[in-house]
Amino acid sequence: MSTTVIDDAPALNAGDRCDRCGAQAYMRVTLASGGELLFCGHHGKEHADRLKQVALNIQDETSKLS
Repeated sequence: MSTTVIDDAPALNAGDRCDRCGAQAYMRVTLASGGELLFCGHHGKEHADRLKQVALNIQDETSKLS
């Protein structure tokens, strides 16, 4: 399955929280099976390989951290 990184989705904001730890989310993952997950930069990178296998789209805004 190919994963599309999208840039035109609504921007993530301070109210969007990581589903893993509750920190501010910088990644939105739309799953091929339906549903959506949000991740902070740390957890998004930690799980990136697996997410690419199950994601339909990945919105990556981690560049805002630099």
